[in-house]
Amino acid sequence: MDFRGRAAHNAEQNLIVDADHLASHSDPNSGSDIFVKKFNEIEVRFDRSDEIFWCFMNQKSRPSYTYELGDEIQTVQDWIHTNYALSGTNSADPLRYFVCGSRTPGIYNLGGDLKHFADCIRRRDLGALKKYARTCVHMQHANSVGYGAPIITMALVQGDALGGGFEHALAFDILIAEKSARLGLPEVLFNLFPGMGAYSFLRQRLGRRDTERFILEGKIFTASELYDMGVVDILAEDGEGEAAIVKYAKEHRGRFHAERAVYRARHILDPVTLEELLEITDIWAETALLLQEADVRKMERLAGAQERRIQRSLRAV
Repeated sequence: MDFRGRAAHNAEQNLIVDADHLASHSDPNSGSDIFVKKFNEIEVRFDRSDEIFWCFMNQKSRPSYTYELGDEIQTVQDWIHTNYALSGTNSADPLRYFVCGSRTPGIYNLGGDLKHFADCIRRRDLGALKKYARTCVHMQHANSVGYGAPIITMALVQGDALGGGFEHALAFDILIAEKSARLGLPEVLFNLFPGMGAYSFLRQRLGRRDTERFILEGKIFTASELYDMGVVDILAEDGEGEAAIVKYAKEHRGRFHAERAVYRARHILDPVTLEELLEITDIWAETALLLQEADVRKMERLAGAQERRIQRSLRAV
């Protein structure tokens, strides 16, 4: 499935994509062995004894959502859909949990491509902003519905998950964070709002009033604070996030089907539809074009500071 192509198509047609739609547009090569494929932005492994598929973002530049990262993540989504949704549960090689984490030291993901946003705003390119945002929410929606497969999805946050990075983590069934992680939505600092799923997925956990306060205050929270608020589901000691997930899978093996059914019921009673995400992200793109030059410069300074931070981290490692 072509990540950019799907977004461009839906920029003109506001389609609602469900599991059947995803099946009809899957990459014909997505059934091949994904574990011999060379990726540049992610690492994958399948711990078959634990029935856990691990996907780690592993970017060498500023860890934000780029088209290349999106393409590679979508390849994984398509592979799971083809192997576990189209033909039902793969009894020969069962999969129960999908986990998305990060290999970048101290960072889960820092969110949107701020330099790209600044360039689009200065060029008054609404189409480019909408295209970028729509690719992100397609990925978000797929994460939230588990690619149509009978699995439970998890985000493992080890480090900072800010802006779009936090939005990404919120889309999964279960959010696990290590105690030193920091999570938040700082977009209001440059007069924008997080428009790629934050409102929809955070509202499921906090309700409307607290979600709006959360977004408009722009505060960065610790994982412990968000655990107490009910946003983080599992709080792990630093360096023990993966072990906590393996322990959780083993301890709850006997209730897996009941637990998955509860999350499905959540989606039915309080759904986040692709149509909803697309409409909100169009508001985000239109709002971005209202930013003043001072706001755009703040955005660029933040991107520069994040780039310097990641380079220091990589040199230290």
